[in-house]
Amino acid sequence: MTIPMLRSFVLFCFVAGFVSGPSFPNMAIPQEQEKPHHEFLMDKMIGIWVMQGTIDDENVTHDVIIDRILNNQYVRIHEIAREKDANGDPAYEAWIHIAWDKQNEEFVVMWLDSTGVTNFAAEGVGHGKPDGDRIPFIWKLADGSGIHNTFAYQRASNTWTWSIDNLDKSGKSSPFGKLTLKQK
Repeated sequence: MTIPMLRSFVLFCFVAGFVSGPSFPNMAIPQEQEKPHHEFLMDKMIGIWVMQGTIDDENVTHDVIIDRILNNQYVRIHEIAREKDANGDPAYEAWIHIAWDKQNEEFVVMWLDSTGVTNFAAEGVGHGKPDGDRIPFIWKLADGSGIHNTFAYQRASNTWTWSIDNLDKSGKSSPFGKLTLKQK
């Protein structure tokens, strides 16, 4: 067989296979399984963010670094205020850990910050059942008061908002913070 004949034969085989389709048995290619929505939300948190807004009627800017740790089971948030205290240290700093509680189908969060030391009591753990692209975390204290902090993912802008309300003993809320996180 000459080179031109070989080229014609290869071209014919290619065209015949393209037109008639492959002659392989019908084998379905497995599709990647879609992640559960709680995983989608956790993944959307990952990144380096600038958080701006108000806390207790004061304008704030915080740097926020979010990653996944310990076999991707936890989201770890490190939040550091750009504002300084009298000693020149960040006016606020927090380490926040979020996990998915499969049994209760909700997020759990432990928030450790520079405003005081926690005793790791049950009321120090926040709980939040996903509501669409929102995670309404609630911390309830023994006296009935607490904190409500809703993390809301904004798909159109790829940003997050945190709306923080204090709850009094009767459950009445009062605004404490309104923040927006934008990726650097």
